[in-house]
Amino acid sequence: MAIATETFYSDLPVQDIRLSELIADKSRFVSVPEDWHILAADIKNSSQAIQEGRHQDVNLIATGSVIAILNLAAKANISIPFFFGGDGAVILVPEKLLESGISALKKHRENTAKNFGFNLKIGHISVGEIYKNNIELIISKAKISDAFSIPVVLGNGLQYAENHIKQDEDFHLNKFPADQFPLNLDGMECKWKKIKPPEEGQEVISLIVSGCGNQEPSKIFSQVLNAIDDIYGSPKRRKPISVKHLELSQEPRLLKSEMKVKLGGYNRLYFIKNWFKTRVGDIYLKHSQAGKEYLEKLVELTDTLTIDGRINTVISGTPEQRAALISFLNELEKSFKIKYGLHVSNASVMSCYVKDMSTDEHIHFVDGADGGYTKAANNLKEKFSGM
Repeated sequence: MAIATETFYSDLPVQDIRLSELIADKSRFVSVPEDWHILAADIKNSSQAIQEGRHQDVNLIATGSVIAILNLAAKANISIPFFFGGDGAVILVPEKLLESGISALKKHRENTAKNFGFNLKIGHISVGEIYKNNIELIISKAKISDAFSIPVVLGNGLQYAENHIKQDEDFHLNKFPADQFPLNLDGMECKWKKIKPPEEGQEVISLIVSGCGNQEPSKIFSQVLNAIDDIYGSPKRRKPISVKHLELSQEPRLLKSEMKVKLGGYNRLYFIKNWFKTRVGDIYLKHSQAGKEYLEKLVELTDTLTIDGRINTVISGTPEQRAALISFLNELEKSFKIKYGLHVSNASVMSCYVKDMSTDEHIHFVDGADGGYTKAANNLKEKFSGM
């Protein structure tokens, strides 16, 4: 068992090998400390909201769940792993951030209900409780680029926590008042239009792959990642975001939604200021050297792959590549090695956490347009319910 410290995640060595190799080698993983906690947020009935065309609101609220905790962690100078899921998020935090984190999520839940009419389910469970149920939760840190690394989790610990929190809306929350700590969503930026795939004739795939049966998922997941590399090319090549298709949205509705998530209500001065920023922002980003460098860094720091005990990824490619991938996945599924959910979109959507445009301190969350991850998750859920 790893030694429990607040600097546990920041002290993890970054593994500079191919992700498919890393995920197959469990010796490069360590157990999450028992006194850390899993925080989760999930929008109830997100599928219905997406059917009503509110997928961008769903993504905004899920993004806010992550940013609320990241700002608390930054203030405490603690690095934490997080996992964005389109209509929710899971974050691992040390004991020091538990009380403030729950308080912030409770306030975020109140604002979400008031401004959007969504029920944001939130909760937490200690890692020690996960282990008492003989459930695995091990973690490593993978280098994606010189400026970007991601947490990689194996085991069913995060899914176990999510399932419990979805079933019990106030799971382990009663002792945490909502107004004890402020909600801080500084850095939240969600002003981008839907983003076309990099090349003509391409599409965007939202894919979730889960292990099943008694198979060791790390070996199977390694095969899946290798297949994606072989079919679609490197992570950089298959990324659905490209500089040439990034365009700021001047749609008032999107700006109002961002404002309501970030501030908890309407603020006329904020609206005018940020509407003006979007009017001049495209000129700055496309025609100034600093703006061009920011866009290039944005693409590099875009989060398109999450491994939280499952593989979750958003990729761009051709219909022919999708057919090849589905053929491969179907063979694994027929052998009862995996279950997968997949959704095809004609674009992707992006929300952002920008602490400093001039540095690497910004993170960009991507989902397939029209609720890609949510629809892929529903597809996966149907397959498991039919087992």
